[in-house]
Amino acid sequence: MATSDQSFIVPACKMVPMKALTVIPGKAGSVEVTDVPEPPESDGEVLVETMAIGVCGTDIEIISGAYGWPPEGRNRLIIGHESLGRVLEAPKGSGFSPGDLVVGIVRRPDPVPCDNCAAGEWDFCRNGQYTERGIKSHDGYCSERYRIEAQYLVKVDPKLGTLGVLLEPASVVAKAWEQVTSTGKRALFEPKTALVTGAGPIGLLAALMGKQMGLDVYVTDQVTEGLKPELVSSLGATYHTGPITSLPHQPDVVIECTGVGSLVFDAMEHIAPGGVLCLTGVSSGGREIAVDAGLVNRTMVLENEVVVGSVNANRRHYEAGAEALAKADSRWLERLLTRHVKLESFADAFERKADDVKVVIEL
Repeated sequence: MATSDQSFIVPACKMVPMKALTVIPGKAGSVEVTDVPEPPESDGEVLVETMAIGVCGTDIEIISGAYGWPPEGRNRLIIGHESLGRVLEAPKGSGFSPGDLVVGIVRRPDPVPCDNCAAGEWDFCRNGQYTERGIKSHDGYCSERYRIEAQYLVKVDPKLGTLGVLLEPASVVAKAWEQVTSTGKRALFEPKTALVTGAGPIGLLAALMGKQMGLDVYVTDQVTEGLKPELVSSLGATYHTGPITSLPHQPDVVIECTGVGSLVFDAMEHIAPGGVLCLTGVSSGGREIAVDAGLVNRTMVLENEVVVGSVNANRRHYEAGAEALAKADSRWLERLLTRHVKLESFADAFERKADDVKVVIEL
């Protein structure tokens, strides 16, 4: 293990240019492994060696040319926002030591800053001038090393090992559950039943946290057999492939993780009175569905229902996600990491396969 003495720090500064996975945002087919300079000290006082990067739909959108922004003055962006790394260097008083397993927070507050960013609620940025590592105007974590400010770094329980790469999606789910519970406090709110739509990584982690909260959890998805139904069953939750109307109970809580418009409106129509629907999936748009808007409005008003959108996360959500992962059965979490791909074979990581849950690029 690396030490923090001067004999370690000096050689670290002399490392040769490192490998990184980069893309020209807006240009499909531009993703490749390139040589990049060592991360600048202006990025932060903590130097981290990257161990693994999780792949999600946002990454696929970025490499397709549909999304993403490079840092100012550059045309290429280092991608990767779901990270796991090991601290190489950290100053005294930072709260970190060489060898710590860590995850970098994605979003950074805007430079103005708006009221929310100034208060540490940068996931609620009001003016849109925030940056996001690996997504918007700030290099991501899919490089051999990166630098980061200690305030945007979160420790991972060392017992998790590589499973710590699940922390970023877990933070998104932790925020969604926070939105549900805080919204529910407008009145007496004692939910017993939760529905999670979608059995991808976000949906499965939402189900995990729902079970940790003691709820009766249902997970709905189109797949009828294989790994996803097994993972849901292993949690003690119920896997469901039929319409929401065929559930035995109206759910008190719905965590919507697909972005499928028809599912969103089905959930709005069939949630229990006083229930909370939290939307985490992003719809693609361009699809029309027939909806009885009057009925939906009438039901939501007369039954005091709430629909809330949730995206991104701030520090306390990462910390809550880390706690949930540490409490989870590691054997169950291991099954979420369905494929491990080396950096040089990165193209395989972006090809979706039938049994994929979470694909990880290993550096």
